[in-house]
Formats: sequence, structure tokens, C-alpha cells
Amino acid sequence: MKHYSADKIRNVAVVGHGSSGKTSLTSAFLFVSKVTNRLTRVEKKNTITDYDPDEKERQISINSALCHFEWNDHKINLIDCPGYSNFLWDTRASLRAVDAGALVVCAASGVEVGTEKCWGMLEELGLPRLFIINKLDRDNSDFSRTVNSIQDFFGRQAVPVQIPVGSEQDFKGVVDLIKKKAYLYEDGTSGKFKESDIPDDMKDEVDKKTEELTEMIAENDEELMESYFEKGELSHQELLKGFRKSIFEGQLFPIFLASAEKNIGTQQILDGMVHFIPDPLEREEMEAKKGTVPLSGDAPFSALVFKTISDPYTGKISIMRIFSGQVSEDSSVFNSSKDKKEKFGGLFFMQGKEQVEIKKASAGDIAATAKLKDTSTSDTLCDPNEVKEFEAIQFPKPSISFAIKPKTREDEDKISQAVHRIKDEDPTAVIGRDPDTNELIISGNGQLHVEIITERLKKRYNVDVELKPPKISYKETIKGKSDVQGRYKKQTGGRGQYGDVHIKFEPLPKGKDFEFENKIFGGAIPKNYIPSVEKGLEESRKKGILAGYPTVDFKAILYDGSYHDVDSSDIAFKVAASLAFKKGIKAAKPTIMEPIMKVEVYATEKYMGDIMGNLNGRRGKVQGMEQKGSMRIIKAQVPMAEMLDFEPTLTSITGGRGSFIMEMSHYEEVPAHLHKDIIEESIKEGRIKKSSDEE
Repeated sequence: MKHYSADKIRNVAVVGHGSSGKTSLTSAFLFVSKVTNRLTRVEKKNTITDYDPDEKERQISINSALCHFEWNDHKINLIDCPGYSNFLWDTRASLRAVDAGALVVCAASGVEVGTEKCWGMLEELGLPRLFIINKLDRDNSDFSRTVNSIQDFFGRQAVPVQIPVGSEQDFKGVVDLIKKKAYLYEDGTSGKFKESDIPDDMKDEVDKKTEELTEMIAENDEELMESYFEKGELSHQELLKGFRKSIFEGQLFPIFLASAEKNIGTQQILDGMVHFIPDPLEREEMEAKKGTVPLSGDAPFSALVFKTISDPYTGKISIMRIFSGQVSEDSSVFNSSKDKKEKFGGLFFMQGKEQVEIKKASAGDIAATAKLKDTSTSDTLCDPNEVKEFEAIQFPKPSISFAIKPKTREDEDKISQAVHRIKDEDPTAVIGRDPDTNELIISGNGQLHVEIITERLKKRYNVDVELKPPKISYKETIKGKSDVQGRYKKQTGGRGQYGDVHIKFEPLPKGKDFEFENKIFGGAIPKNYIPSVEKGLEESRKKGILAGYPTVDFKAILYDGSYHDVDSSDIAFKVAASLAFKKGIKAAKPTIMEPIMKVEVYATEKYMGDIMGNLNGRRGKVQGMEQKGSMRIIKAQVPMAEMLDFEPTLTSITGGRGSFIMEMSHYEEVPAHLHKDIIEESIKEGRIKKSSDEE
């Protein structure tokens, strides 16, 4: 491929709800631009952008995938993005690399939750948008209904630039409202069409739609408005110029039409991308942490790494959007996010998983390099002499956690390295050991996300694990005070064991954990045994007396005791302290504490009542509600034990339109009526033994 200047490059993310046909459209674009010699299909598992084995098996996009092709003397970089909510983090990252988004909407289903979420991300970044109504050849597809659905959700600024010729199985082409030409396609999937005059029975509708479009374009520009009033129409060039300006400024969003399955309309969409989407330099500058970066090929090099791939042959591949300057295959650059120098291991364009080697890449393009030692997703690479750093990509926090158990010792040995590679590719995956339960915990954006990660562990790294609900890291504490004696005396012939302590126990404020105070005076216990008393308490509190969980937020005051000149020892005083702990905690009104999660639930107004009712039923306390655009945010505090199955419930309530995030907040006392269940579960797990009074 020849080298393209920035004004001849278009960077577009194809986004939308899962199964709206994004990958099929991408396949059609690659076919008509002659990158492939046949129309590849998702169901045949041969598409360029769904190359991962998990994607082929499930027939859904899990990862964003980059491809490129030439069209009308331009280079188009296209990113085929996931549409299901579990994987929208990858879509969010990819949007930082493009200059516009193409929102794909199914003509049978209309606007769906993924459409809304992708629109929100594009709006947040201020990116120009166009719509593609796909699957117009399907049964129950409806052009007018889908346009109404788009306009209901996103406003009348979403405006058709085409109308279909035929419907459902008879859909055979499109009429361009600006050129006032019809494009009629041959049967099959060849993509061959003929340009013709508008069919007679469509002329009235075309005139009406063209007038509506012209008025909307003129509304956004005073000069065009005056010209329109004077002449009663706008020239083709005036329409194109005004429309492009309105799209770039986010005032209008063109709607294109297609059937990816039959390869109808795809070439007109590519023409639209070339005509209407801004080139990379038209944004002029990018915000950085300190100042701005001019988008120019003559400025010092700067780029954002928006995706990392772990390739079995090449190793780690870093994909970057170049915002300024240029680089070559052996460039030395500076990672300003990590404060590290890096050396490129080659330079290439990505065509799905394939690498197309290049010598250099310039501002506005998207390129990749390999084997960067310290660079990860969201890092900035720049000229060592002109240090700049872009804002990091904001990834969602995990919303669901599972415990993972390696099936064999060999799996356990291999898991550390495998986890490191997984996290290189997926910055939203959180894998670590819970210090309280000692379980290995994996957290992700949903159950499907976690399942995919564990499947990759097995398929790529030969690490086999089982998924199960995580144990709740309860803690124990006391609500009252006590004053007890712990006395250990053992005589079995020869030297015995003797330790005697008097300890007061009292509660501490939440979060204070444990304090030990030595108030021994007059040598009741020699100083050299005091550390043994403290150690005995520290070891004992690791397993509380109710359900075997750590005891926290209490103070132990050692104020008296006795010793024996011969029989006392460190071990004797450790045991004495342990006996005092058991007696003292039991006498100080022990209770169980549970982790409380800070939860934020995002959904639209109509679901608020059902969601709040569900949270209340989970012992949740709603703290308040906020509005962000069309979304309402419920803020609540809910026990972790009640949140383990919240994701499928929220999906059911909202039809997949809701999402949530949660993080640890604090510990609170478990209601007394639930103590028995927790204790019984601890007995089952072998954490504690069944006491004689329970038998």
C-alpha cells in the first residue's frame, strides 16, 4: 500500500448493538475494495475481523479489530467494534483512535441498548456520527419504522440521505437524495450495480425527502439559508459543503442504508465516508495533560496506544493512533506514561490479525509495533525531546467477581504468567488473591466476560480453572467489654509450662483493626514475655470464635498476670493469651461484620422503581439519585453477599439497558437472624468445628 497523507485518510469505528451486522458490513467493505476476493461471512467463520477462536465459536465480536483498505484514492482505517455490553470497554478504547463513528442499526430490531451505549460514548468524545440501517433485506425490516426509532432516541438531526428501492426480500438498491440518482444492484452478492434515474413511482417521495434534507442543512448555516430563500434550492456543491460542515460540528447525522448480506449499498456508504467524515487533521489539535498537541505531520511525534494484542508468534503488539509527527520501523520513542524509553520492533498496519509491514507511518494514521517492554494500553508514546502525555483511557470498573480454582497443581504453577498476558490485552480484567479468603478472584464486566477470560486461559495458555461464587470475606468484632484471665499450666514430669495473663477487651472504632496495650507494672510478667502475649493474640484473632473469620476493631489491654521462674516460656504465654482471647471475645458480645459495597446503577427513568425495589429487597440502602443525560444513576450501599446474582437480575429488569459498577465501601454488622446461616456455612467449609451445644 502506498503512503497516504493525512488529508487522504479516514478513521472510522463501526459500532452498534451486538448482531446488528457490523462484522458483515466490514466484510462487505473489504470485498468491494478488493482486499478479499470473496464476501466472507460470520457463519462461515472466515471474516478478517472476527479472527479469535472464541469469536468464531460464539459468532459474536469480542474484540475490536482493525482493518484498512483503499477507496477512491483514500485510505480508510476501519475498526470493527464489539456491541455486547460485556465488551464495550474495548469499543470505548477504540473510539479514542478514530475521527468518527458509524452506528449500525438493524432494520428489523431498531435502536437497541448497544446503540444507545455507543451513541453515549461517541457523544462524550464529541465525535461526528453517521448511521447505517442494515439488514433491509430481512423479513419484518422496515425503513420508516427504523428511521422513526433513530429519531425518537437521538433527535430529528438524524436524517436520511438515502431511501430504499424495494423492501424486505425485494430490497434491491438505494436512491441518493443529494445526487438524485438510483443505484440498483444485481442479484447475488457481487456488489455490481447500475446508476439510473429515479423510478417514476418514487419521485414524489424523493422530492419531499430531499426538500426536508435541504432545509435541515440550510438551518445550520446563515449563508446557505439566505441562498435557499433566494433560489428555493441549493446546488449540489452547496449541499455537500453544508452537509459536511453540519456533520463535523455534530449538528446533523446522516442515515445510510445497506444489506451487508446481499452487499447492497456498501459502496455508497464508502463514498459517504470519504465525502462526509473529517480527515484526521481537521480536528486541528488534541487535548493533552499539559496543553495541547497540534495535529500535524510536521510536529514532534506523539501517539496513543489504544489496544494491545498478545500474538503467539510476534509477542506483544501495541496498536497506536498517531496524532502528530511520524515514525519509522526502528524508531526510539519515549513512553511518557511510564517514564521509559522504548525501541520499536518493526512497524506495520493490521489487517485483522495479519501484519502488513511498512517503513514509516505519519500523523493521522493507525499503526502497530511489537515487543515494547514497558508499554501497555492507554500509554502515550512521544518524541523524547518533546514530551507530551494524553489523558488515559477511562475503562469501566469490574461489576462481577468469581473465584477461580486451578484444576491441578500444574495449572496453579502456570497461572501467574498467563494472568499477566491476559491483563496486557484486557485492562478491565482484574485477577488477584483475596487476602482474607485466600481465594484467587477474577473480576470482569459481566459473567460472559469472565467466562471468555477463563476460556482463553485454557485455550491459549493451557490453564484449566473452575469458576465458582467467591466466598464473602466476613469479619468478626465485639460490641461490649470484658475482663478475663488466661492461665496455661501443664506439668508432665520434668520442666512444665506456665503462663498467666489478665486482659481487658474493648471495642475500637470501625477501621482501627487491632491495638495491644501493655500496662504491666512491678514485674508481674517479665518484659521478655510481653511480645509473646501480643503474638498469641495476633495469631488467635485470625480466626474468630463465631464463624472462624478474622476479629477486628478491638483493643486488648494486658494489665496483670503471673509467671514461674522455671516453667514459664514464650510458648506458655502465647497459649495463655490465646485462652484469654477465646474467653474475652466470647464475653464481649461478639458479632459478625459483612462487606458493604458502594453500588451505582445506570438505567433510564422507566426502570427506576423496579431497580430500587430490587435493591431494597437485597438489604440495600438507596443513598440518592442523579441524572446524566438520558440516564438515571441510583447510588446505594448493598451487602456484598446480596450482589452476587445482581447482574442477570438487572439485565432481566432493563432488557439489557442497565449497567452497574460497585466497589468496596466499608463493613457493617450482619443482622442477628443471619448469623446462624453464616456459621452453618463455615462448618460446611471446615472453617470451624460444630460445637458440642449445637450437636
